[in-house]
Amino acid sequence: MSQQPSYGPENPHPLSQLKTELVWEGKYDEYGNRRPINLPHSNLPLQRIETIDEPQDRAKATQLTFDAIAFQRSAHRDDFRNMLIWGDNKLALAALLERYRGKVDLIYIDPPFDVGADFTMQVQIGDEGEAVEKEQSILEAVAYRDTWGKGTDSYLHMMYERLTLLRELLSDTGSIYVHCDWRMNYLLRSIINEVFNTDCFNSDIIWKKIRVVKAQSSGFGNVHDSIIMYSKSMNNIFNQQFTAQNSDYEKKFDKIESSTGRRYQLVSLIQEGQGEARKFGEKVLHPGAGKHWIWSQERIDQAMIDGLIEFTSGGSPRKKQYLDQSTQKIVDDLWIDVFPVNSQAREDTGYATQKPEALLERIIKASSNEGDLVLDCFCGSGTTLATAEKLGRRWIGIDLGRYAIHTSRKRLISVQRELHTNNQAYRSFDVYNLGRYERQWWQRDRLRGADDEHRNLVLRFYKAAAIANPPHPALHATKSGAYVHVDQIDGIFTLDELEHVARAASAVGARELHCLAWEFAMDLATQKSRIEAEQHLSIKLKYIPREIMEANRNEVQFFETGSLSAEALINSKGQFNVALARFSPSLAEAPSKEIAALRERAINSPFDFIDFWAVDFNWSEGKPFEHHWQDFRTRKDRSLKQQTDLNWQYEQAGTYRICVKVIDVFGVDTTTVLTVQASGANA
Repeated sequence: MSQQPSYGPENPHPLSQLKTELVWEGKYDEYGNRRPINLPHSNLPLQRIETIDEPQDRAKATQLTFDAIAFQRSAHRDDFRNMLIWGDNKLALAALLERYRGKVDLIYIDPPFDVGADFTMQVQIGDEGEAVEKEQSILEAVAYRDTWGKGTDSYLHMMYERLTLLRELLSDTGSIYVHCDWRMNYLLRSIINEVFNTDCFNSDIIWKKIRVVKAQSSGFGNVHDSIIMYSKSMNNIFNQQFTAQNSDYEKKFDKIESSTGRRYQLVSLIQEGQGEARKFGEKVLHPGAGKHWIWSQERIDQAMIDGLIEFTSGGSPRKKQYLDQSTQKIVDDLWIDVFPVNSQAREDTGYATQKPEALLERIIKASSNEGDLVLDCFCGSGTTLATAEKLGRRWIGIDLGRYAIHTSRKRLISVQRELHTNNQAYRSFDVYNLGRYERQWWQRDRLRGADDEHRNLVLRFYKAAAIANPPHPALHATKSGAYVHVDQIDGIFTLDELEHVARAASAVGARELHCLAWEFAMDLATQKSRIEAEQHLSIKLKYIPREIMEANRNEVQFFETGSLSAEALINSKGQFNVALARFSPSLAEAPSKEIAALRERAINSPFDFIDFWAVDFNWSEGKPFEHHWQDFRTRKDRSLKQQTDLNWQYEQAGTYRICVKVIDVFGVDTTTVLTVQASGANA
């Protein structure tokens, strides 16, 4: 039997030499080495999919002699384009490093911090705003499961990776604010200490978020969140903030100056700490043992001349503090004057975790200056971004949720309009994703780049039977009597491909065809009916869900694409508008418990499901969608135009393509493309 080692001063036990450290499962590998952040070997390029400058596009459409340079000089703050990114924020942050390492001036994040949270929210349908409950999308649910799959351990690992990347992006004078509550405050403090260093801790702000306290049987009511502030260095930007005094404050000013009528109070000139005597007129006064006068002799002399010092009946000097010079007080780390978003407030988006703009305004003003770059990688409803835009800051927002991106897009377009209407400068913004590059990284990382493994995995999730000897190379499997085609991982399923696969299926006598793809060409849904009629075939176009990329995933849902048709209208002046004709929502994100009723409504009143639609009058393949015109419902105004009112004029005669994008109330987009022949303004 081996002898146990003898520990002592000459051979200290390993536990006796451990430093304070927060450890979680996944922090170290099996050999005791710190796990690196799992990232692609090279940065994934961000794909710009939309470009939005609503005031400029409207001006461009209505002015035949539009001068883009002159407009930008007068309306834009500068040529920087803000960024709204849809996707995994870890990969998006890594993609930003090449261009923005050390260049972000302020970071605010409000990450999920409640393992038992209910993330359903009420979304409105139609002109009357009837509410239905929106559940998490499958993608968000998977991300939430991965975040909390191992409880606190997986959450901490998720936050550690992102905080490490955020520190790399932060400038030397930058600060980060992390919003949390009692569940994660103490743990996040430990992680941020490790990433940023304890010397860079600045504040633990208490924000009173609840105004009506419910009685608790076993403790005090929880009414606050914490906002933890750290800086990259000791040389951080900080602008002192002020707030109004409360009403009881005025009662302290109980004296009135006879010569001016000004109200004032007397304030002590003594503080703790040993100091010397000072001369007040002809009197030499000592502050007392362990005390000192707060003013220098020179300042006391001037105050005596100005009549700002008054003596009490006991002969002690006091400073006059006037009410009209004391209307504001310095903001400390207890914030009880910022109220949560009221459901009737103009800024309310209905987003479950929305924070008030006043909260972000204080943070942004305190830790950044005009023109600085602000980042929020859990941007949700876009409060940080909207507030930053109003305050003249540049911004980058990231979120995994499609509905969050949709909500932010609408909100930011409204901010653009508001600023421009009020003759205030604004910035354009673009919408990005990681697109096929994210999938290619996953394929290399998980499937070692094998196309057949990718196809087999998709078929397994789709519960289709692979064909050992297919009658045609494009027909990969069968399911319930239908042939199944799986598109390649890095491609967009085009009209040519659909026609090719449909002909192959029809040639072998198929009656039904399922096409599974990561992305479909924009004009595919409207062409599907024609191909079905030509090939005597029923076709279903279904998206391959991103969730199959998640580890340990067993079940996913494949949803059909929506369908949209629109009509191009031309007036006597050769100007174009677009009218919506038909729409069939996909209901991919509809709540399962209401799916039957929603399907019936989608048949009878499909336009009720349209929350937003936009038109690019000069679209071309491979170019980002440009929002030349858009209309959308808000919580306060449920009306929606079904025809554009832009009167778009093409300068040159020729053939043009108009892309129409509809986004439904659940955040799912559907597009169609029209081809028009224009005579041109110069004809």
